[in-house]
Formats: sequence, structure tokens, C-alpha cells
Amino acid sequence: MNGPAALAPGPTAGTGPAPLAPFTSRELKALLGNGSLEDLALGCQRAMAEDRLDRLRMIRDRLLTVHPAPQPLAVILANADVLLSCRQPEAALTVLDRISPAAGAERVQWLLMQWRAANAALDHRRAAQALARLTAAQPERLDTLLLPVLRREDGSVVSRPAMDLLADHQRARGFPRAAAQLLLASQDGGVAGAERRLEAVRMLRQLPAEEREALLESALEQAAAAGAWGLVAELLDAQAALPSQRALERRLRLSPRIDDAYGEWRLRRQDPADAARSAELERQLRSPRDPGGHSAEPAAPQASPPGPHTPLPAKP
Repeated sequence: MNGPAALAPGPTAGTGPAPLAPFTSRELKALLGNGSLEDLALGCQRAMAEDRLDRLRMIRDRLLTVHPAPQPLAVILANADVLLSCRQPEAALTVLDRISPAAGAERVQWLLMQWRAANAALDHRRAAQALARLTAAQPERLDTLLLPVLRREDGSVVSRPAMDLLADHQRARGFPRAAAQLLLASQDGGVAGAERRLEAVRMLRQLPAEEREALLESALEQAAAAGAWGLVAELLDAQAALPSQRALERRLRLSPRIDDAYGEWRLRRQDPADAARSAELERQLRSPRDPGGHSAEPAAPQASPPGPHTPLPAKP
């Protein structure tokens, strides 16, 4: 390839990618005058490596005009993708606004790119709008549609369900009730369903304590059936935090069963009447390998936490 991109040094065998060379004035002028999308994408990387925001802005401005409207969707998507790689999500949204595909595969691609750009720009209104439109015909897709949110250094991608992302956007917009209702509408069971119910209860602070406790109870059943004992402890803590003495007593009673000495200690230390038990738990936590400590080797086989299909003890 001729042009600025061809001037960037390539990787050296056995050493990984070599550092990108700084721009010369001549290279920058050539890039802005006749660089292709690929050239401009590499130019962005070089400008960011140099920490030259002035040059990055010039490349962004060129990306906004390199393919003036009208253009086919494929060109617009490629243009927006390069702008995202340049950390210019607002400019990517500007490019995407040049077209509005009819219903079908192209509209799906366009809405996905819109969500990526709006999410990167922290434009929660447009991000929520894109997800709502994307799943309008099939609301159940919110549970199953996975969207990429992070690329790790090893190249692997972290994804999250569209439902959780939409709830996050609604909460960020100041609509916690709408976000909670969305999470409670989920058909997912198991750990995912229990986590969503817990998150919904945290947002529904105006809901009567009895209703919040009931929601947490159903989440407890899901978490216990999946053997997610860390989540069980978190849900029990949420119940115990309600104005409910019964929930608090249940949390303390179940702490040994789910092997959560810290959680039990944190609750008992607040009550002078539990000073002896609190001191014993603190000793275990500070000396985990001592006899009786929470990490000591058991002298004899001990009862394990309830199995995946063992229900939690009923509330008194």
C-alpha cells in the first residue's frame, strides 16, 4: 500500500509489534489529503501513541468528510467503526445519522453500531433507544442478545446481555423504577435471574419491605438451587438489612451452613449480647490455620453446604 499507513514499521520477529513511528509533517499532510479509511485508522493509532490530540482532531475531521453522504450502509458502518477505534464516538454517531435503513438485517447492523457508539459516548438516551428498537419486534431477545463491552489485552471479549445493559442505561438516565421493572421481567432463572432480582430490589427503595423481602426470597431459591453460595450470602445480607427481625435471625442461623464466618461476625459484632460469639468468629478470621480456624483441615468429615437441589430452611 502506498501512503502514510505503509510507512509505519511492522512487527519484528520474536519481539511483538514495534512502536508506531511519529508522524512527519509530510506524512500527516498526505494522510489528510488522500488517505483511505485504513490509512486514517492507522493514523489515529499513531496520533494516540504520540498523545497528539491536535492531530487526532484533524484526522477525526477528515473521517467526517472522507466519504460524504450518500453512501451505502457498508461504507457508513466502516467509517463509524474507524471513528470508534479513534475514540471519537460522537463523530461516529454523526456519520451513522446519515442513513436510516428499513427493517431487516441492515437495520440490525446499523442499530448495533449505534449502540456501540452511544455507549462509548455515554449517551445513555441514544444507547437505550438503540437497544429498545433492536429488540422491539422480539422483546425476549433482551435476555439472549449478548453485546461486547470490553476487549481484554489477550484479545478475548467480555459480553453482557442486552437486558442488563438497557437497565444500566435507564438507571443512568435517572429512571431506576423502569430499570428495575425491566430486570424483574426477565425469564432467566438460576444465578442470572437471582442477580437481577437483587439488583432490582436495590433500586426499588420505595417498595414496601414485605414486597422487597418476597422478591429476595424468590432470588434466594434460585441462587440456592444453582449452588451459588456467595450470592446466597449476599441475598441474605440484603434481607437482613430490611426492617425485619425475622430476616436478620435467619441470616445469622444460616451463616454457619453457608460457611460465611465473616458475614456472621459483621452482623453479630453490632450486638453486645453476642460478644462471645463475635470474639470467637473474629479469632477464626484472624487465625485461619489455627485449630478451629475457618481454613483449618477438618479433623473428621463435615457436612457440606446443601446441594443444588436442597432448599434453604423455611422461614420461621
